[in-house]
Amino acid sequence: MWNTCVKIYRKYEEIINYLIAGVLTTLVSLAAYYGCVLTVLDPLDGVQLQAANVISWILAVAFAYGINRGFVFKSKSKNRLSEALRFVGSRVTTLFMDMAVMYVFVTLLKGNDKIGKLFSQVVVMAGNYLLSKLFVFRKRKDGE
Repeated sequence: MWNTCVKIYRKYEEIINYLIAGVLTTLVSLAAYYGCVLTVLDPLDGVQLQAANVISWILAVAFAYGINRGFVFKSKSKNRLSEALRFVGSRVTTLFMDMAVMYVFVTLLKGNDKIGKLFSQVVVMAGNYLLSKLFVFRKRKDGE
């Protein structure tokens, strides 16, 4: 049984590690978001809702870069600045996806912001994996 689990892990290591990293990053994002809206920011105010969203995004991106670089994609890039800028750029794309989901679900449809944030995180996690795999941590011939 153990050998089967190890074989499965090795076969799907990157995806499994990404899911673990994604769950941890999501916990960072949700903790920051809920911390904001349960203390000082009002999620019923559209501007404050997005402020909480952006604060949670900044903290999650800072955490996610490190865990994705070392644990998931095992990057050996010597140009960390370029890699980090590509990472942040890709995450800006999914931030806009996150903001759009929250705007539609909470502001337009008057849904619960906490449920909307959970749904949004699923959409964002899938987008982040694709962008990281295809644009940020892909193996480059030039060693970058």
